[in-house]
Amino acid sequence: MTFPVARMLLLVLVWAGIPAVTAAETVRTTDGVVHGFALPKPNSGPTTLAVAPDGVLWFTLSSANAIGRINPDLTGYREFALPNANSGPRIISLGSDGNMWFSEHTGNRMARITKDGVITEFAIPTPDSQPRAIALGSDGNIWFGEFAGGKVGRITPGGTITEFRIPTQDAGPRALAAGPDGNIWVSEFKTSKIARLTPKGEFTEFTLPRANSGPGDITAGSDGAMWFLELSGTMDGLQPDGNRVVRISMRGEFSEYPLPSPQPTAINVAVGPDGNVWYTKNNMLGRVTPAGVITELPIAEGQARAVGLTAGSDRQPPLHITDKLWFTDGSGNRIAYLQFK
Repeated sequence: MTFPVARMLLLVLVWAGIPAVTAAETVRTTDGVVHGFALPKPNSGPTTLAVAPDGVLWFTLSSANAIGRINPDLTGYREFALPNANSGPRIISLGSDGNMWFSEHTGNRMARITKDGVITEFAIPTPDSQPRAIALGSDGNIWFGEFAGGKVGRITPGGTITEFRIPTQDAGPRALAAGPDGNIWVSEFKTSKIARLTPKGEFTEFTLPRANSGPGDITAGSDGAMWFLELSGTMDGLQPDGNRVVRISMRGEFSEYPLPSPQPTAINVAVGPDGNVWYTKNNMLGRVTPAGVITELPIAEGQARAVGLTAGSDRQPPLHITDKLWFTDGSGNRIAYLQFK
C-alpha cells in the first residue's frame, strides 16, 4: 500500500478472527486499528522511537541523517538535521535531564537533542566503536553499547563519558536496557551471553542455553524480569540460529519461547500498554504474555517492515507506559501506532 507524502493519514486495518489483546493482570485492549503518519521525505529510514514526558514522540531517521518528532495525535511533525553527514542515528531514549539522547552509529558519537531541536554531540573515546542501543540508568546517566568496541559506555547529562570493557572479548553488545534491580542488562550478540552491569561498572555474564543464539534487543518486562529476542538469519558477519523470545530472571535463569513464524528475524522488543511484551517482525507485531503465549498480528495489508517499538519508557523502570504502542515502518516510510483503551 502506498502512502501520500507530506500529509497525515489514517490506515485502518481490522484484524478479523484475532482474539482481543489482553494481559493477565489488566483489562487494556487494542481496537485492532493501525494509525499511521507518512513521512514527508521518501526513504527516511525511520528506526527507533521514544516518548518524552510531554507525550511527544521522538524518533531516529537513519537514512535521512535526522531526528524527527510528532505529537501524540500525529500532528506537528518536525525534522532536525544532524550537524555532521553520515552520522547514522540509531537508538533514541529519554534522559534524566528531560532531553532526548541518541547514538550515532557511524558517527561514533553520542548526542543530545532538546525539545526545541538543539543538538549537542559528544565524541566517544574508542575509535569506530559503533554505538548502538542506549538506555537511562538508575544513576541518572545514559548507558550505551559499543558493538565494535566490545565495551559499554556511560555518559552523564553533562557529556562526560566513561567506558567499561566487557569481560568476554569481542562480545558485540547489540542492545541494553535498565533492569528493575537498578543494573544495566546487555545482550552479547557475538558470544550468546547476557551480561548484568552495576552502576559501578562490575559485570556478571550469563551464558545462554544454546550456542549461536544471537541475543538482540532487550527490555524490562512488567513481571520483574528482562525479556529479549534471539535473532536469526545473516547479520553482522554471523548467522545466528535464534528466532525465539527469552525471559531472564534477576538471578540469570532463562526461559526460551520459539516464535511461531520463521524468518525474517524479529527486531525490537518492548512492553505494551497491556503489560505484555511485544516485538516487531517484518509485517507483523508479536505479543508475548508473561506465560510465554505468543500471537503474531499483521500491521498492513501489503508490504511493511516494522523496526522500532515503544509504548513509553520501556528501557528504564519504573515503567511509564502510554496508551499507544508506537512502531516504525521502514518499507512504508511511516510512524504508526496501535491505540489501546
